[in-house]
Amino acid sequence: MKYAVRTAKVIAAAFGLAAIAAPALAQQGLDEPFQKPFKEALAGKTVAYVPVAMNFDLTEGWYAGLKKELEPLGVKFEIRDPNWNTNAGAQAVTSLISEKPAVMVIHNPDVQTYAKLLQRAENEGIYVIQINMGSAYRSSAFVGANWIEIGEKDTEAVVKACQGKSNKIAIVQGALSAAASAYTLKGVENVLAKHPEIKVVSSQAADWDAAKAKAITQTVLKQNPDLCGIVGFWDGMDIGTAAAVKEAGLTGKVFVATSGGGERKGACELVKSGAFDLNMSYDCRPRPRRWPARSNGCCRPAPRPARSRVRNTRP
Repeated sequence: MKYAVRTAKVIAAAFGLAAIAAPALAQQGLDEPFQKPFKEALAGKTVAYVPVAMNFDLTEGWYAGLKKELEPLGVKFEIRDPNWNTNAGAQAVTSLISEKPAVMVIHNPDVQTYAKLLQRAENEGIYVIQINMGSAYRSSAFVGANWIEIGEKDTEAVVKACQGKSNKIAIVQGALSAAASAYTLKGVENVLAKHPEIKVVSSQAADWDAAKAKAITQTVLKQNPDLCGIVGFWDGMDIGTAAAVKEAGLTGKVFVATSGGGERKGACELVKSGAFDLNMSYDCRPRPRRWPARSNGCCRPAPRPARSRVRNTRP
């Protein structure tokens, strides 16, 4: 929910609600001048959320955080769940454009599918906040992980773990067309460029699917039983990667590095058990508070969408 916390702040900023300087202290209580315009700006506005799907920790955490932050302020919060279907997602975004919510919070499945639609939405006065996976279109705000840094840190850890060993590593990517996967891969490449001794024996896309990740890893381990490390791009997918390593009897011998939103069962417990040697967490819990901060700024007279852009990232 970290992203939901941060997104709440992004939404408020987008509504043009900046902090007002406090009046000088007096001998009696004073009415806070910010409260009334703040509440009036938000009341009755609609914020719509379109995740890639609602069956995993990140998107469910963001939904809960946004709902918690926005509804007490009088904002109507809606969700459209395409359930991993990009066509259904595009239809949902298209429908929302005609309905004209004040803000759309979008989790892109790839860099192209929604790009023109998001530009159209902002041209029609709807603010667009992109969450964690951006599109080719740069909208009013982006809140998400610093994927390049995550790729670098995971790869640095794998390189270190491979010292004195075979120097053979594998890369298990997400979806090739997803921004998160492409940026993470760039971080991996940045580190590997400094370590010519490392040999990448496999770099394949598992499309965020744990079963595919497991199958890929099984094949790689059969062909390279002396593999010393794996860089995975998402812990929800790398549950399969770790399972393949365990089945091969190589847990603790093959260093598995991944990243995710910090879900306990799918991440923390796997680190504790040794299935994951490193999990870079971009904790999803506080982030929704930042999005409403941006959305709130969109609900009153303010710069038109896309004329002012905000990018908020963290490892």
